[in-house]
Amino acid sequence: MDILHLNKESFDKLTAQSEKAVLIDFWATWCGPCQKLTPELEKLAAEFPDLVIGKISVEDAENVQLAASLGVNAIPALFFYRNGKLEKQLTGFMTKDQLKAQLGL
Repeated sequence: MDILHLNKESFDKLTAQSEKAVLIDFWATWCGPCQKLTPELEKLAAEFPDLVIGKISVEDAENVQLAASLGVNAIPALFFYRNGKLEKQLTGFMTKDQLKAQLGL
């Protein structure tokens, strides 16, 4: 599955209604670790087609409030949801294999 680019509305809908596991990445274009994480997320998406991966840019004004409401104070920030519930929160760059281990995939 392709990586989705989300905003607050699509984030709320996806995390509340998806029966699939959902991984959300809060990121910015100026963030080096965020740039390194994107290819790892793409590899993860290729290996796990049932995993929904979304990216939310904290550079978009409408997304800053969402990030703040979730307590994002460092990026990349990853939020992992299963059955509509936040299961795990991670911060920083990780390889695909590290992500798999952290998320129990």
